[in-house]
Amino acid sequence: MGRVEGKVVVITGAARGQGRSHAVRLAEEGADIIAIDLGEDIDVVGYALGTAEELAETARLVEKAGRRVVTKLADIRDRAALRKAIDEGVAELGRLDVVVANAAIGPVGADRPLSAFTEAVDVNLSGTLNTVHAALPHLQEGASIILIGSAAAYFASYGGDPGGMGPGGIGYAFTKQMLGHYTNWFAPFLAPRGLRINVVHPTNVNTPMLHNEAMYKVFRPDLEHPVQQDAEPGFGMVQAMPIPYVEPIDISHAVTYLASDESRYVTGTQMRVDGGAVVKNGK
Repeated sequence: MGRVEGKVVVITGAARGQGRSHAVRLAEEGADIIAIDLGEDIDVVGYALGTAEELAETARLVEKAGRRVVTKLADIRDRAALRKAIDEGVAELGRLDVVVANAAIGPVGADRPLSAFTEAVDVNLSGTLNTVHAALPHLQEGASIILIGSAAAYFASYGGDPGGMGPGGIGYAFTKQMLGHYTNWFAPFLAPRGLRINVVHPTNVNTPMLHNEAMYKVFRPDLEHPVQQDAEPGFGMVQAMPIPYVEPIDISHAVTYLASDESRYVTGTQMRVDGGAVVKNGK
Protein backbone atom coordinates (compact mmCIF):
# COMPACT_ATOMS: atom_id res chain seq x y z
CA MET A 1 0.00 0.00 0.00
CA GLY A 2 1.05 3.57 -0.67
CA ARG A 3 1.66 6.13 2.04
CA VAL A 4 -1.61 7.94 1.27
CA GLU A 5 -3.55 4.95 -0.07
CA GLY A 6 -7.25 5.69 -0.46
CA LYS A 7 -7.03 9.35 0.47
CA VAL A 8 -8.53 12.10 -1.68
CA VAL A 9 -6.45 15.25 -2.10
CA VAL A 10 -7.45 18.63 -3.51
CA ILE A 11 -4.58 20.61 -5.04
CA THR A 12 -4.76 24.16 -6.37
CA GLY A 13 -2.38 25.39 -9.03
CA ALA A 14 -2.25 21.82 -10.30
CA ALA A 15 -1.68 22.47 -14.00
CA ARG A 16 2.11 22.49 -13.82
CA GLY A 17 5.14 23.14 -11.62
CA GLN A 18 4.85 22.26 -7.96
CA GLY A 19 1.12 21.56 -8.20
CA ARG A 20 1.57 18.93 -10.89
CA SER A 21 4.48 17.41 -9.01
CA HIS A 22 2.40 17.13 -5.83
CA ALA A 23 -0.48 15.55 -7.74
CA VAL A 24 1.68 12.92 -9.42
CA ARG A 25 3.72 12.10 -6.32
CA LEU A 26 0.61 11.68 -4.16
CA ALA A 27 -1.05 9.59 -6.86
CA GLU A 28 2.01 7.34 -6.93
CA GLU A 29 1.46 6.84 -3.20
CA GLY A 30 -2.20 5.90 -3.64
CA ALA A 31 -4.22 9.13 -3.54
CA ASP A 32 -7.02 10.25 -5.81
CA ILE A 33 -6.76 13.87 -6.87
CA ILE A 34 -9.03 16.88 -7.31
CA ALA A 35 -6.83 19.11 -9.50
CA ILE A 36 -7.81 22.78 -9.72
CA ASP A 37 -6.26 25.61 -11.71
CA LEU A 38 -7.27 28.98 -13.11
CA GLY A 39 -6.35 28.04 -16.68
CA GLU A 40 -5.74 31.61 -17.84
CA ASP A 41 -3.29 34.46 -17.32
CA ILE A 42 -3.40 37.39 -14.90
CA ASP A 43 -2.06 40.42 -16.75
CA VAL A 44 0.05 41.97 -14.01
CA VAL A 45 1.96 38.75 -13.32
CA GLY A 46 4.32 39.17 -16.25
CA TYR A 47 4.66 35.51 -17.21
CA ALA A 48 2.26 32.90 -18.54
CA LEU A 49 0.27 30.88 -16.00
CA GLY A 50 -0.90 27.28 -16.30
CA THR A 51 -3.36 26.37 -19.04
CA ALA A 52 -6.32 24.06 -19.36
CA GLU A 53 -4.21 21.85 -21.61
CA GLU A 54 -1.52 21.60 -18.93
CA LEU A 55 -4.17 20.70 -16.36
CA ALA A 56 -5.34 17.92 -18.67
CA GLU A 57 -1.74 16.66 -18.83
CA THR A 58 -1.61 16.57 -15.04
CA ALA A 59 -4.75 14.46 -15.11
CA ARG A 60 -3.19 12.11 -17.64
CA LEU A 61 -0.15 11.63 -15.43
CA VAL A 62 -2.30 10.93 -12.36
CA GLU A 63 -4.28 8.36 -14.31
CA LYS A 64 -1.03 6.84 -15.58
CA ALA A 65 -0.15 6.29 -11.91
CA GLY A 66 -3.37 4.29 -11.60
CA ARG A 67 -5.47 6.77 -9.65
CA ARG A 68 -8.69 8.68 -10.23
CA VAL A 69 -8.64 12.39 -10.93
CA VAL A 70 -11.17 15.19 -11.28
CA THR A 71 -10.07 18.44 -12.91
CA LYS A 72 -11.72 21.81 -12.39
CA LEU A 73 -11.05 25.26 -13.79
CA ALA A 74 -11.72 27.74 -11.00
CA ASP A 75 -10.37 31.03 -9.69
CA ILE A 76 -9.27 30.70 -6.07
CA ARG A 77 -10.03 34.40 -5.60
CA ASP A 78 -13.71 33.47 -6.04
CA ARG A 79 -14.69 31.45 -2.97
CA ALA A 80 -18.11 30.51 -4.31
CA ALA A 81 -16.63 29.14 -7.54
CA LEU A 82 -13.91 27.36 -5.60
CA ARG A 83 -16.41 25.83 -3.18
CA LYS A 84 -18.44 24.58 -6.14
CA ALA A 85 -15.36 23.00 -7.70
CA ILE A 86 -14.37 21.27 -4.46
CA ASP A 87 -17.93 20.15 -3.73
CA GLU A 88 -18.24 18.61 -7.18
CA GLY A 89 -14.89 16.88 -6.86
CA VAL A 90 -15.82 15.44 -3.48
CA ALA A 91 -19.18 14.29 -4.84
CA GLU A 92 -17.38 12.36 -7.58
CA LEU A 93 -14.54 10.92 -5.51
CA GLY A 94 -16.49 10.38 -2.31
CA ARG A 95 -14.48 12.18 0.37
CA LEU A 96 -11.72 14.69 1.09
CA ASP A 97 -8.72 13.97 3.31
CA VAL A 98 -5.98 16.41 2.31
CA VAL A 99 -5.86 20.02 1.12
CA VAL A 100 -2.75 21.28 -0.68
CA ALA A 101 -3.17 25.04 -1.11
CA ASN A 102 -0.42 25.51 -3.67
CA ALA A 103 -1.61 28.11 -6.20
CA ALA A 104 0.32 31.39 -6.12
CA ILE A 105 1.72 34.14 -8.32
CA GLY A 106 5.02 36.02 -8.17
CA PRO A 107 4.53 39.33 -10.01
CA VAL A 108 8.03 40.66 -9.31
CA GLY A 109 9.73 43.65 -10.86
CA ALA A 110 10.60 47.19 -9.89
CA ASP A 111 8.46 48.47 -12.76
CA ARG A 112 5.27 46.70 -11.65
CA PRO A 113 2.19 48.79 -10.72
CA LEU A 114 0.59 48.79 -7.28
CA SER A 115 -1.90 46.23 -8.55
CA ALA A 116 0.95 43.70 -8.45
CA PHE A 117 0.81 43.95 -4.65
CA THR A 118 -2.96 43.67 -4.46
CA GLU A 119 -3.14 40.78 -6.92
CA ALA A 120 -0.44 38.91 -4.98
CA VAL A 121 -2.49 39.36 -1.82
CA ASP A 122 -5.74 38.35 -3.54
CA VAL A 123 -4.27 35.16 -5.01
CA ASN A 124 -1.63 34.04 -2.53
CA LEU A 125 -3.32 34.99 0.71
CA SER A 126 -7.05 35.37 0.10
CA GLY A 127 -7.02 32.52 -2.42
CA THR A 128 -5.21 30.20 -0.03
CA LEU A 129 -7.64 31.00 2.78
CA ASN A 130 -10.55 30.52 0.38
CA THR A 131 -9.18 27.06 -0.45
CA VAL A 132 -8.95 26.02 3.19
CA HIS A 133 -12.31 27.47 4.14
CA ALA A 134 -14.12 25.97 1.16
CA ALA A 135 -12.66 22.55 1.94
CA LEU A 136 -13.25 22.56 5.71
CA PRO A 137 -16.85 21.27 5.66
CA HIS A 138 -15.61 18.08 3.99
CA LEU A 139 -12.71 17.34 6.34
CA GLN A 140 -12.98 14.68 9.01
CA GLU A 141 -10.69 13.63 11.86
CA GLY A 142 -7.24 12.80 10.54
CA ALA A 143 -7.36 15.26 7.66
CA SER A 144 -4.32 17.34 6.75
CA ILE A 145 -4.15 20.91 5.43
CA ILE A 146 -0.87 21.84 3.74
CA LEU A 147 -0.08 25.41 2.73
CA ILE A 148 2.77 26.23 0.37
CA GLY A 149 4.68 29.21 1.71
CA SER A 150 8.14 30.46 0.79
CA ALA A 151 11.52 31.09 2.36
CA ALA A 152 10.85 34.70 1.31
CA ALA A 153 8.60 34.89 4.37
CA TYR A 154 11.73 34.91 6.50
CA PHE A 155 13.62 37.58 4.55
CA ALA A 156 11.31 40.49 3.80
CA SER A 157 10.22 43.25 6.10
CA TYR A 158 8.13 46.35 5.57
CA GLY A 159 9.67 49.74 5.00
CA GLY A 160 11.21 49.45 1.57
CA ASP A 161 12.35 47.25 -1.26
CA PRO A 162 16.12 46.79 -1.06
CA GLY A 163 16.11 43.86 -3.47
CA GLY A 164 14.29 45.50 -6.38
CA MET A 165 11.38 43.05 -6.11
CA GLY A 166 8.79 45.79 -6.62
CA PRO A 167 5.34 45.91 -5.02
CA GLY A 168 4.44 42.45 -6.32
CA GLY A 169 7.56 40.83 -4.93
CA ILE A 170 7.09 42.46 -1.54
CA GLY A 171 3.41 41.52 -1.67
CA TYR A 172 4.45 37.93 -2.36
CA ALA A 173 6.71 37.86 0.72
CA PHE A 174 3.99 39.49 2.86
CA THR A 175 1.46 36.84 1.88
CA LYS A 176 3.83 34.01 2.72
CA GLN A 177 4.52 35.54 6.13
CA MET A 178 0.80 35.76 6.76
CA LEU A 179 0.31 32.07 5.92
CA GLY A 180 2.69 31.25 8.74
CA HIS A 181 0.76 33.45 11.17
CA TYR A 182 -2.56 32.03 9.98
CA THR A 183 -1.30 28.52 10.67
CA ASN A 184 -0.05 29.41 14.14
CA TRP A 185 -3.36 31.02 15.08
CA PHE A 186 -5.66 28.43 13.50
CA ALA A 187 -3.88 25.17 14.37
CA PRO A 188 -4.95 25.13 18.05
CA PHE A 189 -8.61 25.32 17.03
CA LEU A 190 -8.30 22.58 14.42
CA ALA A 191 -6.32 20.20 16.64
CA PRO A 192 -9.15 19.17 19.04
CA ARG A 193 -11.14 18.13 15.95
CA GLY A 194 -8.30 15.92 14.75
CA LEU A 195 -7.39 18.27 11.88
CA ARG A 196 -3.81 19.31 11.13
CA ILE A 197 -2.43 22.35 9.35
CA ASN A 198 1.20 22.98 8.36
CA VAL A 199 3.20 25.18 6.00
CA VAL A 200 6.01 24.10 3.66
CA HIS A 201 8.43 26.93 2.85
CA PRO A 202 10.50 26.28 -0.30
CA THR A 203 13.45 28.29 -1.52
CA ASN A 204 13.80 28.96 -5.26
CA VAL A 205 12.04 26.16 -7.12
CA ASN A 206 12.72 25.13 -10.72
CA THR A 207 9.35 26.26 -12.11
CA PRO A 208 8.05 29.02 -14.43
CA MET A 209 7.63 31.33 -11.43
CA LEU A 210 11.41 31.41 -11.19
CA HIS A 211 12.25 31.06 -14.86
CA ASN A 212 10.98 34.22 -16.50
CA GLU A 213 12.57 37.48 -17.58
CA ALA A 214 10.99 39.53 -14.79
CA MET A 215 12.58 37.31 -12.16
CA TYR A 216 15.90 37.21 -14.01
CA LYS A 217 15.96 41.03 -13.96
CA VAL A 218 15.64 41.04 -10.18
CA PHE A 219 18.95 39.19 -10.07
CA ARG A 220 20.50 41.00 -13.06
CA PRO A 221 19.08 44.53 -13.15
CA ASP A 222 22.11 45.59 -15.16
CA LEU A 223 20.87 43.67 -18.22
CA GLU A 224 17.93 44.69 -20.38
CA HIS A 225 16.96 41.13 -21.32
CA PRO A 226 18.69 38.67 -19.01
CA VAL A 227 18.33 34.93 -19.58
CA GLN A 228 18.59 31.98 -17.22
CA GLN A 229 22.34 31.67 -17.55
CA ASP A 230 22.72 35.31 -16.50
CA ALA A 231 20.59 34.94 -13.37
CA GLU A 232 21.60 31.47 -12.21
CA PRO A 233 24.72 32.56 -10.29
CA GLY A 234 22.47 34.92 -8.32
CA PHE A 235 20.02 32.10 -7.61
CA GLY A 236 22.87 30.16 -6.07
CA MET A 237 23.67 32.95 -3.62
CA VAL A 238 20.32 32.47 -1.87
CA GLN A 239 20.95 28.99 -0.48
CA ALA A 240 23.65 27.88 1.95
CA MET A 241 23.97 24.65 -0.03
CA PRO A 242 25.70 25.01 -3.42
CA ILE A 243 22.52 24.85 -5.53
CA PRO A 244 20.64 27.45 -7.58
CA TYR A 245 17.22 26.01 -6.71
CA VAL A 246 15.42 22.88 -5.61
CA GLU A 247 13.20 20.75 -7.83
CA PRO A 248 9.40 20.52 -7.48
CA ILE A 249 9.73 16.90 -6.37
CA ASP A 250 11.78 18.05 -3.36
CA ILE A 251 8.73 19.97 -2.15
CA SER A 252 6.42 17.09 -3.07
CA HIS A 253 8.33 14.75 -0.75
CA ALA A 254 7.58 17.11 2.17
CA VAL A 255 3.96 17.42 1.06
CA THR A 256 3.62 13.63 0.91
CA TYR A 257 4.93 13.30 4.46
CA LEU A 258 2.47 15.89 5.75
CA ALA A 259 -0.38 14.28 3.81
CA SER A 260 0.38 10.84 5.21
CA ASP A 261 -0.39 9.36 8.60
CA GLU A 262 3.36 9.41 9.28
CA SER A 263 2.81 13.01 10.37
CA ARG A 264 -0.42 12.35 12.28
CA TYR A 265 0.76 14.37 15.30
CA VAL A 266 2.47 17.14 13.34
CA THR A 267 0.55 20.40 13.27
CA GLY A 268 1.30 24.10 13.38
CA THR A 269 4.75 23.60 11.89
CA GLN A 270 6.74 25.70 9.44
CA MET A 271 8.70 23.13 7.41
CA ARG A 272 11.54 24.62 5.36
CA VAL A 273 12.81 22.91 2.20
CA ASP A 274 15.25 25.67 1.41
CA GLY A 275 18.79 24.38 1.04
CA GLY A 276 19.74 26.42 4.11
CA ALA A 277 18.46 29.71 2.70
CA VAL A 278 16.89 30.86 5.94
CA VAL A 279 19.84 30.02 8.18
CA LYS A 280 22.07 31.87 5.71
CA ASN A 281 19.91 34.96 5.15
CA GLY A 282 17.05 34.95 7.65
CA LYS A 283 16.54 37.25 10.60
